[in-house]
Order: sequence, then C-alpha cells, then structure tokens
Amino acid sequence: MHWLYQTLRTNMGPSGWWPAETKRDIIVGAILVQNTAWQNADVGLQHLKNRTQLDPDAVLALTSDELIDLIRASGFYRNKAKAIHAVFQWFNDRNWDYDGIWRENQATLRKQLLALPGVGNETADVFIVYIFDQPAFIADTYTRRLFTHLGYNRTDTYQHLQSQVTLPADFTAEMAQDFHGLLDNFGKQYLQHDGDFEKSFLATELLKNQQAQKG
Repeated sequence: MHWLYQTLRTNMGPSGWWPAETKRDIIVGAILVQNTAWQNADVGLQHLKNRTQLDPDAVLALTSDELIDLIRASGFYRNKAKAIHAVFQWFNDRNWDYDGIWRENQATLRKQLLALPGVGNETADVFIVYIFDQPAFIADTYTRRLFTHLGYNRTDTYQHLQSQVTLPADFTAEMAQDFHGLLDNFGKQYLQHDGDFEKSFLATELLKNQQAQKG
C-alpha cells in the first residue's frame, strides 16, 4: 500500500480531498454523491447550504418536501432527504462531538452508522475517515477497478475488496484521506474506458516494480 500511495502522490501530487469548508459539508456531500457525479451532488449541497448554512436546527426544521426540492439535482432525492435528516438527527443527539463519539463508540461505530437510512459501506467508511479522522480503506468503484488491474481477484463488491486490504499500521488519517482522493482522481483520468489504464504512469511504474522484484 505504501508503494501505491507514494507512486500516486509522486505523479499526481496531494489530492486535497475531501474539498469542504466544514465536516457538515462532507456529511451532506457523502450522501448526495451516492450514485451520481460530484457536480450534481454539489448543486444540491450548495442549495442546502444557501438555505440553511447547514445549521443542524435549520436542516432538521425543513419539511421532507422542502429538503427534497433543495437537493433534487443529486437524484434519488427522496432517499437522500431521508438519509440527511436521519444522519443530522443522529449527530445532533450526540452534540456533534466527533471526538467524543469516536472515543466512546470505537468498537460499534461503523455498525451504528450502517444502521442509519441511506448509509452503506462506502458512506460509513467516508464518515470514519473524514469525519472521525481515522484511517480506513474505502473500496469504492474506482478503487475496485484499479485493484482489478493490480491483480486482486475478488473486486466485484465493496466488501470483497475491503476484506483483502489492510492499511499499514503507520498509515495516518491524513494519509488515508489523501490515498482515497488520489485513487479517485486516478480513476477519473485512467479508469473510465477500456485500455486507458495501460497508458497510465501507474502501469509503467507497476511493470518497473515487478521487474525490480524479480531482480
């Protein structure tokens, strides 16, 4: 993992991901980006911010129809509206104390997040990495495509790939955040079409690394 991370970072620079002003931006963005492009999610995010400044009381005071209208551009807006309300209520009940929530719920936090409407494996791990600042591996679509090229066999589902990958013990939260951003940025450039990966710097570096190991 260190080799992959350093190779991506050397060739692409730091990812700067997740682009957000506050952690509440990330929470909403992680829900809105499900099954759509970031550009669509961002439209909904900006509409919601303009209306509420993402103040928890203001968001929770919105009716379902009002919230749906604000985030409509992101698609799947009924489910996403339900998810935003449930997640905001969950954090509100815990006073938005990210450090305290992690400290008191480390063993069960991911399970608690997965129990919330609209929070699946990827969104739960995004929360763990970017909201609670803990290192975790996010096995999203681009990452699964890349790891197929890297020789991993079971990359068909999030859980299958994640079960095969363990981040190094010295991987910090900042590294995990950057790693996820780099993997997604690489995917956007080199994993959209068949044959693109073979033209990438990573394919070249991978071949060099394999030859070096053979000695």
